[in-house]
Amino acid sequence: MAIVVQFKRNIKQGFINFWRNGWVSLATVLVMVLTLFVFGSLFFSNVLLTSALKNLGDKVDISVYFKSTAPEEEILAMKSSVEKLSEVKSVNYVTRDQALENFKERHKENALITQSLEELGSNPLGASINITAKDPSQYESISKFLESQNNQSIVDEINYKKNQVVIDGINSMIQSSRASGLTSTIVLAIIATLVAFNTIRLAIYTSRDEISVMRLVGATNNYIRGPFIVEGVIHGILATAAAMAIFWVLLWLGHEQLLFLFVPLSPVFNVSGVSTSQFFGGPDLFVYFLSNIIWITLMLLAVGIVLGVISSLIATRRYLREK
Repeated sequence: MAIVVQFKRNIKQGFINFWRNGWVSLATVLVMVLTLFVFGSLFFSNVLLTSALKNLGDKVDISVYFKSTAPEEEILAMKSSVEKLSEVKSVNYVTRDQALENFKERHKENALITQSLEELGSNPLGASINITAKDPSQYESISKFLESQNNQSIVDEINYKKNQVVIDGINSMIQSSRASGLTSTIVLAIIATLVAFNTIRLAIYTSRDEISVMRLVGATNNYIRGPFIVEGVIHGILATAAAMAIFWVLLWLGHEQLLFLFVPLSPVFNVSGVSTSQFFGGPDLFVYFLSNIIWITLMLLAVGIVLGVISSLIATRRYLREK
């Protein structure tokens, strides 16, 4: 029963402290909104970066071109062995007939090539398999596997070495992007957390005399902390609601017009009128936001409440230690 009474008292007093602090409470919520906006922006930046890197990696593959005399059963056997590799995401088999059709389609405007094929009367092209890895860094091991197979009698060319410069460049870009993204996330998160903590500490500073009086009359530390913890939870809930509303409006505005809210180098590019999905080749952020709104809300709410509670606990420690 005493626990229930204490809980009700903490809730009531927490709301009283929140309203009594007035402008300080408002400033605290606004700072926490900024903090959550930074966290949310970093989250959406990671969504765009991950999608862009995935699309970039999907456009890279290595191809094995077979001789025109290669038996199809041997080609299919090699395709099957490649598909069993853990590094391989997919293997696309292009038959000789399909290769010829693709070649004709690419050169349908060139009358000389079309006429030469008609005069030849046979299909000069061989079959091929296009291999896509789960990660661009795995193409080298796949290439080594292909070279280790004794298939010189049917394989005409493996184009890994021709694409190696591009693949290595993409690997370097992905690694540097991930490293810079992680670094910026940690730095901005620390800055935002420190700003929010100092603002909450200022709000509790205004109640230092009240804390001293409660200590003099023998109130326990938990009794004193309770309302401030509730106040921190209130800050987190209100900040989350405001941050979600801001994201809703900004992402809705950016649904048709790319606002570059999450792209620091936006002035460099002249792509006005381009949507986020068109520019990054990834998901439309507004659609992504709506489809994951519950999960995003819970994420920001957890960050906001944890930040408010921990900041309140740390900020009250000083006054609870004073004799």
